[in-house]
Amino acid sequence: MDGVLILAHGSKRTETERILNSLTDKVKRKIGESLIYPAYLQFSEQNLEAGIDYLVKKGATKIKVVPMFLFDGVHVTEDIPNEVNEIKRKYPGIEIKISRHLGDDDRIADIIADRIRSLD
Repeated sequence: MDGVLILAHGSKRTETERILNSLTDKVKRKIGESLIYPAYLQFSEQNLEAGIDYLVKKGATKIKVVPMFLFDGVHVTEDIPNEVNEIKRKYPGIEIKISRHLGDDDRIADIIADRIRSLD
C-alpha cells in the first residue's frame, strides 16, 4: 500500500496546521488516495518521523515524501534527505522516496498572477 507524506516547514502559529490539513484533504480528493498525512519539518510533534511512523502503522509499504518548499535550500538539499535516510534504517522493508520540492513551476506562477489580478 502506498502512503504520501506532505511535508511543510512548520511554524509556531497554529493556523498553519489548519492550512496544511485543508491542502492535504484537497490532495486526497484530487488523486483519490486516502493514506495521505501532513507533517512538519520543524515546530511540531507531527514531524517527519512521526508522519512516517503513522503511515507505516496504517499499512504503507511505499511512502512518497512531498516537500512543500519553494526553494532548494538546506532543508531540501540536506535536512530532509538526511532525516529520511535515518528513518529508512528504522524501516528497512519500507520504500521511502522524496519528490522534487515545489520549486519553479508554472502553476505557482499562475497562482501569483491570480493574486495580482485579485488586487484590481
